Amino acid sequence: MSSQLGLEMGGHHQSGHSDSGHHQSGHSPGKLSPLGWFGIVCAVVVFGMLVFTTYISGDHGAHGATAEAAHHTPPLFACLPFVAILLAIALLPLLPATAEWWEHNSNRLLLSLVLGAITLIYYAMADGMPMVVTVLEHALMAEYIPFIVLLFALYVISGGITLKGDLAAHPSTNTVFLAVGAALASFIGTTGASMLLIRPLLQTNSERKHVTHTVIFFIFLVSNIGGALLPIGDPPLFLGYLRGVPFLWTLSLFTPWLVTSVILLTIYFVFDTLAYRKEEKKDIQLDETQRSPLSLKGKINFVYLLGVVFCVGTLDSSKDFLGLGLFTPFPMMRELMLIILVGMSLKTTPKGLRESNQFNYHAILEVAALFIGIFICMQVPIAILHEKGAELGLSQPWHFFWATGSLSSFLDNAPTYVVFFETAQVMPTGAEETLALGGGGHIAVHFLTAISLGAVFMGAMTYIGNGPNFMVKSIAEQSGIRMPSFFGYMLWSVGILCPVMLLVTFFFL
Repeated sequence: MSSQLGLEMGGHHQSGHSDSGHHQSGHSPGKLSPLGWFGIVCAVVVFGMLVFTTYISGDHGAHGATAEAAHHTPPLFACLPFVAILLAIALLPLLPATAEWWEHNSNRLLLSLVLGAITLIYYAMADGMPMVVTVLEHALMAEYIPFIVLLFALYVISGGITLKGDLAAHPSTNTVFLAVGAALASFIGTTGASMLLIRPLLQTNSERKHVTHTVIFFIFLVSNIGGALLPIGDPPLFLGYLRGVPFLWTLSLFTPWLVTSVILLTIYFVFDTLAYRKEEKKDIQLDETQRSPLSLKGKINFVYLLGVVFCVGTLDSSKDFLGLGLFTPFPMMRELMLIILVGMSLKTTPKGLRESNQFNYHAILEVAALFIGIFICMQVPIAILHEKGAELGLSQPWHFFWATGSLSSFLDNAPTYVVFFETAQVMPTGAEETLALGGGGHIAVHFLTAISLGAVFMGAMTYIGNGPNFMVKSIAEQSGIRMPSFFGYMLWSVGILCPVMLLVTFFFL
């Protein structure tokens, strides 16, 4: 859900309904109410104070572990706001009584801020206002702002790329579509790849009757598993990068990524071949005759996407630029450069391309609204895990893989990743290979591999496991494709993905 973002990487749930009540959120934002302006002013003031205390006054405690700064380990009941916000994300869109209320980003933001405020009130009462400042520095300055700026950059820039066309919907053509999407996802994000490819894939298959399985495998491969190779591919991996995992470490996941992708592509090809044989002859004939070549517009945005990768990989305020000793990036230089790239994309992309993509800002605003509360509330379980993580009974890589994956299926895979990442850091490593983290500390490589694969791969298990899942479902339904229900989709994911995940466990963990 990033649910994705999740871009994991744009947002989920109602973003596909932009033709209805949400369409105005992207194209006609309207005037802000006095309350809205008051909220913006308050946010700017708080942000300015945090910048001052973090970077100007010399207090860099935000980059240390919250647990170390705390005067005591929080009790379990203090985790209730964190649990509540994750349950709200999972359940409120599905309940008839709350589904319509939940569609509005203002209501999501309200719930997020209320639960975040409850967490801050707990810290104020338990440890005093200095601890509240420390929590805000860590949650907002060190994590939330870098996280949301990256997602925003990927979301807006990829929204300026348009791929259109209608090819013959042969099983081989569809398989190539999925393979290309799985390869692109790590470099332009799972949301970017999903939004770029889902509409031309549906157009290609518009003459066929049996298309549901194609969309399901698209969610498996393009919206989730494909994003495992770089931190910009999936939000959980970027949070790992912010916690000191080297930018290129995720390339070590190439073998499980490749094996899993090939297995699923093979299964899909068999499925689609059987489905193709069931198509009526008149539909096949129509598909063969009504073709139009693929056309790609907005290519300049690929340059900006490369700029995003470069900025994320090199602009770290704790390290010299490229290790050459030329200069050290100033705090938030990376985020500033990403915003500049977004501005260049909006300025230079031909007019009309984003409109043809039905682009609007609703999905990324959804992520921004929810994650500000998530990042504040999750400071409590992180603090507890620093002290108690070794007592959870997780001792093997496959324990971490299935624990992370199971929760990532139903909750947001980004904070789920963080929770088990923090747990793994306090686990005894023995003679196992460890990875030195940029911010200090170490983590066992086999645990980190298991957590990363679990969060990314098993986000595909449900519609709410990762951000693009629900967007793809909504777009497919708008195109007239009958998608399975929430639990109907799980019959597919459990029947296909679980056996593949067992193979991943056996061969790699």
